[in-house]
Amino acid sequence: MPRQRSRDPDTDRERDRDPDRERRRRPRSESEHQRERERDRDRDPARERRHSRGIVDHEPPQDRDQPRDRDRERRKRRPHRATDSQGELLPRAAPPARLSRNYNQSDSERDSGSLRKKRYSTPATSTPSGRTASAAPLSLDALAKLDKVNQKKAGRGGQDYDEEYLKEVRRKEERLEKDRVKAEREEKKRDRERVKKMAGDAEAENRRRAYESDILVEEEARARKERRREERDGEKGKKRSQTDDEREERRRRHEAKYTPSEIKLKKEKRREEKRHRTEQKKRRLVSGPLLEEGGNDEEYEYQYMMEKRGGPGSAPTEYSEEELARRKKIKRIIIGVIAVILLLAIIIPVAILISKKNSSSDSATTTSPGNSNKPSNGNLNGISQSDIPDSAKGSILDPFTWYDTTDFNVTYTAAAVGGLPLMGLNSTWDNDVQANDKVPNLKDDFGYGKTPIRGVNVGGWLNLEPFITPSFFESFSTKDGVIDEWTYCTKMGATKCKDNLEKHYATFVNRQTFIDIRNAGFDHVRIPFGYWAVTTYDGDPYVSQISWRYLLRGIEYARQNGLRVNLDLHGAPGSQNGWNHSGRQGIIRWLNGTDGDMNAQRTLDIHHQLSQFFAQPRYKNIITLYGIVNEPRMVDLNTASVLSWTQKAINQIRKDNITAILVFGDGFLGLDNWKGKLQTDDKLLLDVHQYVIFNTDQISLPHTDKLDFACKGWTQQSKRSMDKTTGFGPTMCGEWSQADTDCTQYINNVGIGTRWEGTMNTGNISTSILKPQCPTNNNPTCSCAGANSDPGSYNDAYKKWLYQFAVAQMISFEAGWGWFYWTWDTEKAAQWSWKKGMKAGILPQKVWERNFSCTGSLEDYGKLGLPEFY
Repeated sequence: MPRQRSRDPDTDRERDRDPDRERRRRPRSESEHQRERERDRDRDPARERRHSRGIVDHEPPQDRDQPRDRDRERRKRRPHRATDSQGELLPRAAPPARLSRNYNQSDSERDSGSLRKKRYSTPATSTPSGRTASAAPLSLDALAKLDKVNQKKAGRGGQDYDEEYLKEVRRKEERLEKDRVKAEREEKKRDRERVKKMAGDAEAENRRRAYESDILVEEEARARKERRREERDGEKGKKRSQTDDEREERRRRHEAKYTPSEIKLKKEKRREEKRHRTEQKKRRLVSGPLLEEGGNDEEYEYQYMMEKRGGPGSAPTEYSEEELARRKKIKRIIIGVIAVILLLAIIIPVAILISKKNSSSDSATTTSPGNSNKPSNGNLNGISQSDIPDSAKGSILDPFTWYDTTDFNVTYTAAAVGGLPLMGLNSTWDNDVQANDKVPNLKDDFGYGKTPIRGVNVGGWLNLEPFITPSFFESFSTKDGVIDEWTYCTKMGATKCKDNLEKHYATFVNRQTFIDIRNAGFDHVRIPFGYWAVTTYDGDPYVSQISWRYLLRGIEYARQNGLRVNLDLHGAPGSQNGWNHSGRQGIIRWLNGTDGDMNAQRTLDIHHQLSQFFAQPRYKNIITLYGIVNEPRMVDLNTASVLSWTQKAINQIRKDNITAILVFGDGFLGLDNWKGKLQTDDKLLLDVHQYVIFNTDQISLPHTDKLDFACKGWTQQSKRSMDKTTGFGPTMCGEWSQADTDCTQYINNVGIGTRWEGTMNTGNISTSILKPQCPTNNNPTCSCAGANSDPGSYNDAYKKWLYQFAVAQMISFEAGWGWFYWTWDTEKAAQWSWKKGMKAGILPQKVWERNFSCTGSLEDYGKLGLPEFY
């Protein structure tokens, strides 16, 4: 479309205001002047325009009999006639004598006789150039003066506009200007909206067309592909139908028809056509983006394609068919190799991960102490599976599901006492057994308070403790989070956890264990167990009740060796201390937190079942010490709540006819703080656990000072506690060891370092110990290497000190009611195993043998060559 010639807005406005202007510019004849006068008499152009806009004009009619020169003068002034602020022509003032009544004037205006004439205007319209259609407006004073001059020239006396009239006109003009600006803004806004809408519609239309174009291209491609396939199929059919002779004849005719050079040209032409089709196909892939960016030639297309792929945009390379085929083949090989590599990159890590998980489970099974060869279970030969009711098959009452039936009564019975099964117990027992000549027979009273208790724990048996059996935890990584029995069973799953733990129950402690304990001179055994031996609750991952029958079998083994039993509830519902040996490490949920009271009541319910069961006559002489709960961490619990709960437990147990001595823990309050507490029962025993390694003040003492503290400090504590004027009364030490460092693996929890080396990072600044605590203050460097080495490599000074340290503690604790060593056996930790320590010569062969006395002077072990840093 040709572009329009630009126009002058001022010229356009003059032409609109005076349509006859162009005609008047050329010389006129007398006849034209006559026609113009007649037309002026008929109508005034300005009045005609105002009438078309609905404006009433009260201007008095002009004298039609003016002379010809006056008309000429009027026509000369017309292009320069005064306008108002909106570009409209101002009306001519009439002579005073012929002024007609103006109905738009107020009474005051008519009375004053002034020439205040109502002037009408309309907002100016916009032009493409953004300027108004009228000439630049004159000021109001200039308009007034111009009117006055024009009136004088017309032979009329001009009158001045009064001040009120001028103000009114100014107000009207300001209002009209505001309306005009507002209208102009609204018009621009509407224009922008129209443009935006048109752009959106255009974009949507383009998308639709592009989509339809893509669909059409795809349909055409499919149609072409289908036609080519049909043609190929037809040609193949024809070729298959041809015989060898026909093909040979056809080839000869073709060669005879064309010369060799023509055949070669035809082949080249076909290759060129094929290449061209390939290029066209590639061009279609980028046709849309090319058109949008304005590209339409082959050079730009190639440049576009190369830039999209990050290439340099150089000229395209042409390949022959053979080269293209070879490049395609290489490309397929590369893609295949990459695919294989990616597949292997996925398969190999997954396989390794699965293998690790399986090895973790298997290692927990194969390396744990409970994984010896499966027992023969010959006593099952005397019964039939049909003897087991269908309702009991597969349950804890079905002996055919037990891993080990050795020394169990496998005759089915559903009998229970206190809701706890008797299945597995023999109906007869014998209490006429004496552990050694230092203690009374089982059938006799032991004489507590007069005869010292010399006992040992079988810790880590019926409830896992990581440092005793680290094989259950070593196979897991830190991210697995396996740190206690709760997380172990959660990780392994119910079935695998049951299998592994039952093998452990059957083998870690067995008949020979109790025989060895007796032979070492012990007269008591403390058996820790978790509440899950009795029952479990919703959400518990523990193996429920499997350990119960092994607990009963262990009691019977103790009976057979004359060993009295201290029954120890080591793990209560919710965990009474938040330590791993309670079953679940972390938050204390017993008498603490949302479920604290519920778990405290559950513990009372468990005691109700236990005390009913062990109140049977067969247990009266064997279970002489009945533990309420192990190590409630009273320093982090409400002391009054724990004392109140303990009293409730005492009342419940006594109500269920337990006559044994009831044992309760000191809760780490300090022995002196138990004076006057829980004095309502005369058969209560305060249990304290003494170690030097969990206290930074004691672990940092030199060896000689540690030995002196064991001889004097703990002896004085025992004596004060035994005296009711200074302490509770009957007191014993339920746990102790000869370890002088906390270097043993997992002794401070799984994955936690040591105080000795300053690597104990618990994640809590208030409990972490990151400064070495050995006596040398890390100069020389504190090391766990010596303490964790095989006992056979200990030097003589260290062996002597360990032996004396153990004897000193036994002497101190026998100032009270006696002691229980922690523990009988471990997988690795010799300084925590009486069995391993006795074999290494760092513990007495008999518990009553004493080759050391605290009454003499102590040796300086530094001079004997015992390092304080290892």
